[in-house]
Amino acid sequence: MQTNSGAGTEAGSKDVDPAVLVAVDEQDPAVAIVTLNRPAKRNALTVELKEALVEALERVAADTRVRAVVLAGSGKSFCVGQDLGEHAKALEADAATSFDTVEKHYNPIVRALATMPKPVVAAINGGAVGAGLGFALACDLRVAADTASFATAFAAIGLTADSGLSASLVHSLGAARATELLLLGESFDAAQAKASGLVRAVVPVEAVLETALELARRLAAGPTLAYAEIKKAVALGAVSSLDTVLEAEGAAQARLGVTKDHRVAVEAFLAKQRPAFEGA
Repeated sequence: MQTNSGAGTEAGSKDVDPAVLVAVDEQDPAVAIVTLNRPAKRNALTVELKEALVEALERVAADTRVRAVVLAGSGKSFCVGQDLGEHAKALEADAATSFDTVEKHYNPIVRALATMPKPVVAAINGGAVGAGLGFALACDLRVAADTASFATAFAAIGLTADSGLSASLVHSLGAARATELLLLGESFDAAQAKASGLVRAVVPVEAVLETALELARRLAAGPTLAYAEIKKAVALGAVSSLDTVLEAEGAAQARLGVTKDHRVAVEAFLAKQRPAFEGA
């Protein structure tokens, strides 16, 4: 990996590490790696980190050179959710506005991941808790370390879920299991996450990032226009009637049917060749 840029660095400071790193995969420049970078605090979310993450995700989403994204955490954790030290100060200053961060930061992060018009792979190297779990589930595919752990954790501090977990857990696990996890806050491990379909693969911690990158490289070489339509269709299907889904699918197929990617892929199939997708 080669660091391309950092988001969240204080202006004029050379001593403060960026809160979020944005890098380009050395093997495939079409793959971007966005890394939460507070390893000493297990990537707990401060306002600085959240703002930097929104900026980084919007940047890679808009970059036409990027065809797939990996979201990772530095150090031994993926993301353990809100920095409660910072939150306690916000409560003391003004409890009425202390949760403005949900609308200002958490919601834009989840929307950016879920609606990004290119695949996003989460490389879960360690704990994914609270909003960290929400961010992971907002990604399209997940690779986890065999030592990773997961939890909702909100009820333990007298809160309900945020970061989309009320929807993503239900869609992934069903209402009964989602309710159980949110009410009891019990943690579960990588093997359980794999068995329930939350993660695609469980690998040794030292192989997490490379496994996620291999998956992202595979996706980057694929039909990214179709991937974008697939993401929209799955999101719509989770909340809409069959008739609405059928209508949307037909419209999406019509849009994709006139693309160069589709024509080239059909020609390659008939010629028993591998298609080269360009996102056009």
